[in-house]
Amino acid sequence: MPVNADAVGRAYGPYESYEVSRVKIREFADAVDARAAEHRDAEAAAAAGYADLVAPTTFAVAVAQRAEFRAIDDPDLGVDFSRVVHADQRFTHHRPIVAGDVLKATVHIESVVARAGISMLTSRTELATPDGEPVSTVFSTLAVREDA
Repeated sequence: MPVNADAVGRAYGPYESYEVSRVKIREFADAVDARAAEHRDAEAAAAAGYADLVAPTTFAVAVAQRAEFRAIDDPDLGVDFSRVVHADQRFTHHRPIVAGDVLKATVHIESVVARAGISMLTSRTELATPDGEPVSTVFSTLAVREDA
């Protein structure tokens, strides 16, 4: 069964707040081998002009994917996660993510294109502060293989 194309335009969330901590930034930096001192040392981050440790640019995916998984879990969307392959990830950053940020994520279904037994599902996750300040926009495309 293909992914439900009628879901295009739906929004999910915003979900509970995600609190960005120094520990999370350091762990993520270690996981992706981001070696800049600004990811680990508050003094280096301050010298570079940041309010606190700055997250690697791909850190936004850690917040976005938590929300995306909840949206994909909507049975009406028709995604069988056992048939999913991650196809693409893109970021638009409105400002850096720093330790101390509190982020809310809202997922939007951008497109569903079905061809040759595969549905390509693209979502856009908006990360913002609780006051609505845009922080990052994360686009994700999943390839979902249909039933045989």
